[in-house]
Amino acid sequence: MLLEVNDLNVYYGAIHALQGISFHVEKGEIVTLIGANGAGKSTTLNTISGLVRARSGSIKFRGQEITLLPAYDIVSMGIVQVPEGRKIFAPLTVKENLDMGAFTRKDQRSIQQSLERVFKSFPRLKERLNQYGGTLSGGEQQMLAMGRGLMANPELLLLDEPSMGLAPLLVEEIFEIIQEINSQGVSILLVEQNAQMALSIADRAYVLETGRIVLEGSAGEVAENPEVKEAYLGG
Repeated sequence: MLLEVNDLNVYYGAIHALQGISFHVEKGEIVTLIGANGAGKSTTLNTISGLVRARSGSIKFRGQEITLLPAYDIVSMGIVQVPEGRKIFAPLTVKENLDMGAFTRKDQRSIQQSLERVFKSFPRLKERLNQYGGTLSGGEQQMLAMGRGLMANPELLLLDEPSMGLAPLLVEEIFEIIQEINSQGVSILLVEQNAQMALSIADRAYVLETGRIVLEGSAGEVAENPEVKEAYLGG
């Protein structure tokens, strides 16, 4: 098993944000977490990537306990998060943003190979290489955030709301790229408000409500669940 989360409890002060959640991601899978705002989806990703500390429970990556590791060690092991809201470096060029993604790596040849791979997935970034990140459109900034994540050579990519604020055509393009990245051997844990799109590309899904997992199954099963249809798929 690639990622194994067991009985994870996270608090923000007195607020019990994650209440004993357990789930897993197998190698090669796309797994999606769906749920309303405030359900705990981003907290889950932030805890896996070491940005938020768990009060109790366990996170294992390739069988190794990572619950208490600092974020930079987790990146070095192969877990990379593309944050909600993109968080690109606006004053830096596209090339400098991509270079920042490779900061834990030393082998220049493999870094160059990753750069070529990013350009293959995101040809627009190659065209905008010397443009400042802050001058890109929302869709291009999302591509840059994902490209920067890929520069760390992840085994598991954590994607937090990749379609947020994008026009429908761009959303389709981003989801096609997510599938393409997955086909190259990168496992993906996807948090996404657009449940319909997320379920259409995922292998399996978990539904989070107020810090608890209330439903799990194959993406197809979850999409057919009447309560999920009503709450997240417009009936």
